Amino acid sequence: MKIEDVLKTAYAMPLTNPSYPRGPYRFYDREYLIFTYRTDMDALRAVVPEPLEIIDPVVKYEFIRMPDSTGFGDYTESGQVVPVRYKGEDGSYVHSMYLDDDAPILGGREIWGFPKKLGNPKISHEGDVIVATLHYGSILCAAGTMGYKHQEIDQDIVLHSMQKPNFLIKIIPHVDGTLRICELVKYSLTDIKMKGAWTSPAALQLFEHVLADVAKLPVLELLSASHFKADLTLGLGEVVHDYLK
Repeated sequence: MKIEDVLKTAYAMPLTNPSYPRGPYRFYDREYLIFTYRTDMDALRAVVPEPLEIIDPVVKYEFIRMPDSTGFGDYTESGQVVPVRYKGEDGSYVHSMYLDDDAPILGGREIWGFPKKLGNPKISHEGDVIVATLHYGSILCAAGTMGYKHQEIDQDIVLHSMQKPNFLIKIIPHVDGTLRICELVKYSLTDIKMKGAWTSPAALQLFEHVLADVAKLPVLELLSASHFKADLTLGLGEVVHDYLK
């Protein structure tokens, strides 16, 4: 393979058999369970990087079922998102993500810098309760339960929250192990089509694990819970801060 062929072909690894296709990436019937809770402010300060600003000691613990996503397939995801502000603009910082599919793990980390790790999250409907769990290996790390569609909520409010920007830390090491890329990345969800939104009584528990450390942002008080479905496109990102300059 000649140098010009490498440059023409390369967009992801491995060179001749990439782990995921080129975007854009469209998601159909995405199902969200979001548990919003109050946590310890000092614990939050220890993990949210400057120049992002913490608004309140609040975390959103998310379980997301993605049965139909172009390029990435059928998978489930779980993790923590923190409401933040950047240069006067409200958004969310993605702190942790655990999922069960190689392609979105690799694509998410390489393109945007999503903090994705391999885990085993599940969303199941058990009669009048929605049950969501995260296992890392054989260990239960998170468990959330929510009543099934007790009360409809204004879809425009949910849509507005989904349209806010999201922020990530993209980290890529050099071949000698030193830091080569360390960037604050901003991305947004686009072309969102809401398909229903509800709230219900809920409960959330987080359990300590050395490599799935969701419990380091402890649940002090559950504030609200929401359940909604939507089609959407995962937009590409932009670098808003380079930590190495």
